[in-house]
Amino acid sequence: MRSEVFVDTIFAASSGAPPAGVAVVRLSGPASRFVLETMTGSLPAPRQAVLRHLRRPEDGSLLDRALVLWFPGPASFTGEDVAELHCHGGRAVVAAVLAVLADLTGCRPALAGEFTRRAFDNGRLDLLEVEGLADLIAAETEAQRRLAVSQAGGALTALYDGWRGRLLHIRAMIEAELDFADEEDVPDENSAIVWEDAERLRLDIRAHLERSHAAERLRAGLQVVLLGRPNAGKSSLLNAIARRDVAIVTEEAGTTRDVIEVHLDLQGLPLTLVDTAGLRETTGIVEREGIRRALERAGAADLVLWLSDPEDPDTGFFDSLPQPSAPIWRVLTKSDLVGSKRATLPVSQTGMPVFGVSAKTGDGMDILLAQLTEFARALVGGFDDPVATRERHRWHLVRALEAVEASLAASSLPLELRAEELRRAADELGHIAGRIGVEDLLDVIFGEFCIGK
Repeated sequence: MRSEVFVDTIFAASSGAPPAGVAVVRLSGPASRFVLETMTGSLPAPRQAVLRHLRRPEDGSLLDRALVLWFPGPASFTGEDVAELHCHGGRAVVAAVLAVLADLTGCRPALAGEFTRRAFDNGRLDLLEVEGLADLIAAETEAQRRLAVSQAGGALTALYDGWRGRLLHIRAMIEAELDFADEEDVPDENSAIVWEDAERLRLDIRAHLERSHAAERLRAGLQVVLLGRPNAGKSSLLNAIARRDVAIVTEEAGTTRDVIEVHLDLQGLPLTLVDTAGLRETTGIVEREGIRRALERAGAADLVLWLSDPEDPDTGFFDSLPQPSAPIWRVLTKSDLVGSKRATLPVSQTGMPVFGVSAKTGDGMDILLAQLTEFARALVGGFDDPVATRERHRWHLVRALEAVEASLAASSLPLELRAEELRRAADELGHIAGRIGVEDLLDVIFGEFCIGK
């Protein structure tokens, strides 16, 4: 716990923007008790909501009637004294309460993520739990929520701490073999047991890493890019799937010049649908840039939908383009204009799945959406066990794995050097939870939070 001398008491509205039914104003710091006593007359019992009048300290005039809660440190979210004022959510009410707090000695408005930063500094949360909390606030789908809840609840921390504990035990056994090899308490088979456990740990980390790619996709959302020639129906399909007018649709070719994104929730799975500029030979600077961006996004996509106007054969043109590494589905649009309802074709001559749709009538849309949902579910999978969700986690896990593998492979080297590799692996795991050398990351991570959290 930091010394409370010279520590400001921070405050902010922690609920949504007014107007609202209720607004929550949170305070954290050594002056929280003084604020409650000054504005409400007395201190409520810890962790019990009481109805109080909020008054201006200078003249006693009434600001609002509010539910007040008191959380004395260290048993609070931040580890400091914390108070919450649950007042009415009108703009004028919230503004008046915040203005009074700003005038009180030792109080100042909180910065983005500062409440959570204090919880981290005071040991109430580790860095993995902090990141899980940020992901929970940003979660837009049920699958993202479940993944974030697991991490915010400490599941990843428990896993990595368990691995560090195993490494510590292995190193302790090595030290015992080095220092007390002649003692009867150190069995001869100790060395074999140690390296068997290290091999099991290597397999555990590798399996965990293999599952982390899907977790990163789930956290960020799968990317599905619409490609095709001008007037192939990309913007119409985007609007139809989004069920609102996101992109401008006209008879003029080349209407879309830039990338347009729509975030979708497919039965709890996050998916970003990306509309792009029509691909064609052009001399226009703006359109050429739009085409470059379209191909760039396709190169980073999880799935590409190639849209074709039934009256504009484009097989040769498609074959001349740089082929993305992602799977490609062909979508034949405007089925209402050709007078027939196309069913989903099993496979094209090139092995590419083919779908027929009409954005105008809805023909084939339910089949396409069902297949997109199945694709997303298969790509992401389930996460009943904790799994790494960020590139930062993977970076340190890869290096921890490399260190364990180096120790296992160096059977001809002295035990001291092999133990050093295991120490390095444990340090890499410690970096993930913020136990070792993460100061340069903290401003970036806490900057993800909103004011009041």
